[in-house]
Amino acid sequence: MNVVGDSDLPIGVFDSGVGGLTVLNAIREKLPNENLVYLGDTARVPYGTKSAVSVTRYAEQAAKALIERKIKLLVIACNTASAVAVEPLQKLYPQIKVMGVVGPGADASCQATKNKHIGVIATESTVSNQAYQNAILERRSDVSVVAYPCSLFVALAEEGWHEGALVQQIVDKCLEPLKAENGSLIDTLVLGCTHFPALKKVISEVMGEDVALVDSAATTAHAVENGLKESGLLNKSISPGNVEFLVTDGPERFVRVAKHFFKDEISMAEIQQIDIQHFGNAP
Repeated sequence: MNVVGDSDLPIGVFDSGVGGLTVLNAIREKLPNENLVYLGDTARVPYGTKSAVSVTRYAEQAAKALIERKIKLLVIACNTASAVAVEPLQKLYPQIKVMGVVGPGADASCQATKNKHIGVIATESTVSNQAYQNAILERRSDVSVVAYPCSLFVALAEEGWHEGALVQQIVDKCLEPLKAENGSLIDTLVLGCTHFPALKKVISEVMGEDVALVDSAATTAHAVENGLKESGLLNKSISPGNVEFLVTDGPERFVRVAKHFFKDEISMAEIQQIDIQHFGNAP
């Protein structure tokens, strides 16, 4: 179990695959002295088409694997898992703070909108669970929120297809219902999947320059900083923190795809493959 009060312990970051590396980047930029351990459940990616029951079980297993390695704070860097697993994990592990990306993303969208019309694009699971819709309306009851699934964007992002005529056509086709039904009302669009920032340029071109795109990574990093401050767990070291990478399958693919999401090159020597499916669902 985690040893509470040790500021030198790493921050645990969990994602279904590589998309959460965008959150890891933001945390590193915000808190360069913090030690980090990243777990990508690459054996079971994608989560976006799985049931809430399955995703919660996967998240519980990943959380236990990280907590047994001793972390001081847990970040669920997957929107799909954040939508269903933050509260269950906080109940299972009250000794550490558990944070997701949905709340910070909702905060940012509420601050960004000027005309009170917010759009959300995410995976099918995140949209059907109404995670962002509920989180946004809890913060601002005076706004209108519409959400559409764009699960195909995950495959485009992972394959490094971030721009070009074909990508433009696919993004335009996927966003067509959102634009058709809401016209020019939406002034803020939440990128409700950590893979989607890789397509930010094309999404912006399709939606138009008057639509602000909200990426929850930076907002999540700010929330992590505040959470550590409140707990008195900010790392006091003046040296750059270490980053450890764990995957559940396919380390070669992880290294290949990670270059589209992570600013620094990751070598095979930095990757450790682990099995988390043997971890139970209880502390």
